[in-house]
Amino acid sequence: MAVSLAHAQDATRVLPAGQTPDDARLAPPKDLNGYFPFTPPASVAEWNVRAEAVRTQLKVALGLWPMPPKTPLNYEVVGRREFEDYAVSNVRFESVPGLFVTGNLYEPIGKEAPFPGVLCPHGHWANGRYYVADEKALKEQLESGGETDVVAAENPIQARSVHLARMGCVVLQVDMLGYADSQQLSFDLVHKFAKQRPAMNTIERWGFFSPQAESHLQSVMGLQIWNCIRSLDVLESLSSVDKTRLGVTGASGGATQTMLVSAIDPRVAACFPAVMVSTAMQGGCTCENCSLLRVGTGNVEFAALFAPKPQGLTSADDWTVEFETKGFPDLKKLYGLLDAEQRVQLTARTEFGHNYNAIARKAMYELFNKEFGLNASIEEKPFQRLGIEELSVWTDENRPSYKPEFERDLLQALTKQSDQQIQPLLVGNSDSFGKYRQMVDQALEVIVGWEEPAVDQLDFDVKNKQQQEDFLLIAGLLHNDQNKSQLPALFLYPSGNWNGHTVLWLSNDGKSGVFDEGGRLKSEVAKLVSSGISVAAVDMIYQGEFRPDGQPLKQTPSVENEREAAAYTLGYNHSVAAQRIQDILSMAAFMRNHDRKPKSIGLVALDPNMAALGSVAIALQADAFDFGVLKTNGFRFGHVDSIRSPDLLPGGAKYGDVPGFLAMASPMLLRVLGEDEESEKPVRLAYQREGKQAMLTDMDSDVSPVDWIMNQLSAVATQ
Repeated sequence: MAVSLAHAQDATRVLPAGQTPDDARLAPPKDLNGYFPFTPPASVAEWNVRAEAVRTQLKVALGLWPMPPKTPLNYEVVGRREFEDYAVSNVRFESVPGLFVTGNLYEPIGKEAPFPGVLCPHGHWANGRYYVADEKALKEQLESGGETDVVAAENPIQARSVHLARMGCVVLQVDMLGYADSQQLSFDLVHKFAKQRPAMNTIERWGFFSPQAESHLQSVMGLQIWNCIRSLDVLESLSSVDKTRLGVTGASGGATQTMLVSAIDPRVAACFPAVMVSTAMQGGCTCENCSLLRVGTGNVEFAALFAPKPQGLTSADDWTVEFETKGFPDLKKLYGLLDAEQRVQLTARTEFGHNYNAIARKAMYELFNKEFGLNASIEEKPFQRLGIEELSVWTDENRPSYKPEFERDLLQALTKQSDQQIQPLLVGNSDSFGKYRQMVDQALEVIVGWEEPAVDQLDFDVKNKQQQEDFLLIAGLLHNDQNKSQLPALFLYPSGNWNGHTVLWLSNDGKSGVFDEGGRLKSEVAKLVSSGISVAAVDMIYQGEFRPDGQPLKQTPSVENEREAAAYTLGYNHSVAAQRIQDILSMAAFMRNHDRKPKSIGLVALDPNMAALGSVAIALQADAFDFGVLKTNGFRFGHVDSIRSPDLLPGGAKYGDVPGFLAMASPMLLRVLGEDEESEKPVRLAYQREGKQAMLTDMDSDVSPVDWIMNQLSAVATQ
């Protein structure tokens, strides 16, 4: 069975030295400034399927899958001023225990309830709802005709809330995290994060933007959208508000919040995201990005999720400048498909810069006036602009400020809250575990991005075929047209005595992992082949022939953005870990559908991180393998220590981590090595529920992994 080192390298090499596979995933990663077109579906049925998938993607990415429990709001009014036809209250409430959402409530005076409720999140205007335009900006707005009233030009955020109240709406204007009264998480953290913080990258009490936060799908963007959902809860709780007439409007970063909360919260009846939606730049702030969010989709499709409900949009001389011809026609076509073409409108005023000026606001007033049946004037009138002292919900004595320990406490509490939802399902009865499996199946479809290829989308191009003394070595390229991958792989076939069983051998060294340092087959691999079992090995992305320098990948590719937030890369591209899971499943699909139909396909991974990827592959596609040996040695995605690690899997820790994925292997024949009694519990319970305890071999057994495989297959053959 011996093969010399030079001979082995010769035989297993698929491509000429220095040449890498022609794999589309090696292209530079997409970033927020890419091109994000929306392709309208061919039918309503097709759109319904796609819309549900994208909506699920949003919820998973935002950390809202499953939707968190709604804790008491503890809504407080801490100040109120009345004017002739409207009132302004200073309000605060808790979106999660201890985290305050702050803002103002504008209510009509002299009109009869119930009123529509409108949520107004703001964008990145300096100081948010406390914004006051400087003299230069004020002059430009007035001279351009974008604004006609000085006070409205000074604070257009306040202007729209006042006029909506005068029209007959109850308006909740809330602070973005880090703005105005919302200082428990600082502006610099939420909106200006730039450098990783080693002190916050810990496996127990981590902070935002850490690898641990990414693996638990915790982001400032997800938190802001949750704040919007809880803001709708506040509006819905008010006796003066008509729960069937809830609207949302915001501009720029406020429009990002508008389109996302409108896409996932069915209570929103009308929305108006201004100067944000386009096929171009998708949102530059850390508060507008999170891992998984825009992989394979973008803002135009997010806006499309609101169809066929009424929606208004604006474009200006910014990244939305071409929206009228790129993106909006496709959005309108979808509305037409749903017999609602007149329910989506674009106000394209590209003579103005980035804005939510009086002209844009008037278009919004028209929409809400019509859809909410207000029959009110859409012409703004002068109003008294209120300042910080009049609008603040805090005094100097009780005003919160940012503290790192609060950030740690918050994420710890969010983790505990999530675990309390998910863990009982994982270790509960059969019905509970069924709910867990269904939930994680859908989450993993987003996390990994795997779509099973059709048989004709897989092709193995043989490059080398050599007969050794006791086995046939075949090396070539596996093409998967579904995800445009090209994987160097090899197969070791026993000479003349193949028993129909096949093993995919995963290694950190790729396909060369079946050889030892002397160039011979590893003893475990040789034993499998000599017993009649064929062995396959593969260079997954960034392994083996993907690496011209021969060195393992230490830092994953990232976009050209100096800010060290994973979302700028992983919000638009699948992680290396996810792509490697795709590669495992590509190999399994090819092997399963090979002309020489195998009796069984097994997965062996003795490197802990490879075993972890294998656990996800098995959880995601139950029929990919018939048996598996995974030496996890306690590997956890939640313990990955760098956002650039090839092992980072966004969401990998949220749903029970490796033990949860292993539990989903039931009732597959499985052996797991390197777990303790506590971590084995979910796996054992899963097999017990199905009465398949015998399929989960004693994890403490002294039998070697390869001997275990041969014993199991021999037992099957004799039955």
